[in-house]
Amino acid sequence: MTTPKLPRKVYDAELLRLQGELLKMQEWVRARGERVVVVFEGRDAAGKGGAIQRVTQYLNPRFARIVALPAPTEREKGQWYFQRYVEHLPAAGEIVLMDRSWYNRAGVERVMGFCTEAEYRRFLRQAPAFEQLLVEDGVHLRKYWFSVSAEEQARRFAERLDNPLKQWKLSPMDLESMTRWDDYSKARDDMLTHTDTEQAPWWIVEAEQKRNARINMIHHLLSSVPWEPVERRVLTLPQRAPSSGYERPPREVQRDVPDHAATLI
Repeated sequence: MTTPKLPRKVYDAELLRLQGELLKMQEWVRARGERVVVVFEGRDAAGKGGAIQRVTQYLNPRFARIVALPAPTEREKGQWYFQRYVEHLPAAGEIVLMDRSWYNRAGVERVMGFCTEAEYRRFLRQAPAFEQLLVEDGVHLRKYWFSVSAEEQARRFAERLDNPLKQWKLSPMDLESMTRWDDYSKARDDMLTHTDTEQAPWWIVEAEQKRNARINMIHHLLSSVPWEPVERRVLTLPQRAPSSGYERPPREVQRDVPDHAATLI
């Protein structure tokens, strides 16, 4: 049974509270030199991007990065598969959110035939070992799969198709995923079977309702990372120094941005 959508006021209030907690967690990550990797996977249009936006909305972008890699170059195709992802892993004090990840091989590459059977099988063997190395080295790794029904996916695709501001989110590959629903389902099941481990488990986010999914995912992230509040240095505004006689150059010698706002009043 699908949980009813959170009312807007309840959602907004809880989201703001959780975002405040995320800021506190980021301070802990920075102060302790921790490293956090959050993997977002799931169906096309399942709501991964929206969840990532809410997570990062108020975080310090110097220490929180979104990684959304394009298709690999010819050179990258000749590398060890995980190699191009390694360079995007966090350094001490950083949080990295991966909008799709190395699991491309278990999903779109597998279904669309972009990798060989041998490459796919090798990935299933190596992914748990790769993730265990990350966890053993102290990385806080969280993996979320956003789950959505075929009907809801189709509704969201149609909405994007009709909205010029969202059409960039649609690609021929996205639309083809609708015709390969069962293939993607089987690929997901195989992926979960081989890569859901004690060290790096998968967490399923029911994403039929976007508001609920965002709240549930962020709450789980905050409760699963062992952070604690860090005392921040208290800052005070200094007194402005007395004027030294500086005079600003005439405005006429500078180029001002045209006041488009004035034409709207």
